[in-house]
Amino acid sequence: MAPNMTENFNVHRIAMLIDGDNAQPSLTEKMLAEASKYGMVTIRRIYGDWTAANMSSWKDVLQTFAIQPIQQFRYTTGKNATDSAMIIDAMDTLYSGGVDGFCLVSSDSDYTRLATRIREKGVFVMGIGKKSTPRAFVNACDVFVFTQNLVMEVSQPKPKPSTTRRKKKGNGVSPEVSEPIAQEPAPFEPGTPDPLPLLKSAFDIAVQDDGWAFLGTIGHQLRQLDPSFDSRTYGYKQLSALIRAYSKTFIIREIKIADGNSVLSVKLKE
Repeated sequence: MAPNMTENFNVHRIAMLIDGDNAQPSLTEKMLAEASKYGMVTIRRIYGDWTAANMSSWKDVLQTFAIQPIQQFRYTTGKNATDSAMIIDAMDTLYSGGVDGFCLVSSDSDYTRLATRIREKGVFVMGIGKKSTPRAFVNACDVFVFTQNLVMEVSQPKPKPSTTRRKKKGNGVSPEVSEPIAQEPAPFEPGTPDPLPLLKSAFDIAVQDDGWAFLGTIGHQLRQLDPSFDSRTYGYKQLSALIRAYSKTFIIREIKIADGNSVLSVKLKE
């Protein structure tokens, strides 16, 4: 079962297992940072044939980030022995009870059953891989992060002074409801599906009797519907910014709470 998004993830222990044949050394720091959102990465291992020339680029990375290399010879040309070694190691770690979650770094569909088995055990599993990763592996994880979202420079459109208006309440102006002038987001990259249907589906699940849904609950439901959902895919660093881009469809309300913080709620426009 995936950890609750409101929990303190510092108590969770994550095992990061990297398929050296299907990962990029240059993204190691960002992959560790991504996994750290869900807990402490206490186990860091990478699997591959370290006698092969293509693995030499990992040398400096392993020392810098304290990642343990696991040697696996290629006994037959064209066969990937790394998969078996990583799967066996993952199952040993799973049943040893030393971790609360796994981060599988690969774009290989061979890890689909492994991810499924980890989830069946009630343990959190995230994946990191390319957008070309087979959908079966993506859906087998609780969370899946595309490497393209780790390398791309994400920009958030800055609102113009005249793009928002306050919604009047009685004789005054309510400071809690921000209603941007209706607009649509900028076009996404070619091949990127419109996230609006998915946003609406998540809202429908999260909505309460008063017609409002907490933004955090929507985010959780989005991951349930699509483990690979990421606002960065659409050019926004945060989910709130993506939803604000659909101001023709949604209204966002900010509510102040007792400790001085605030929570965001979303409503579907009639």
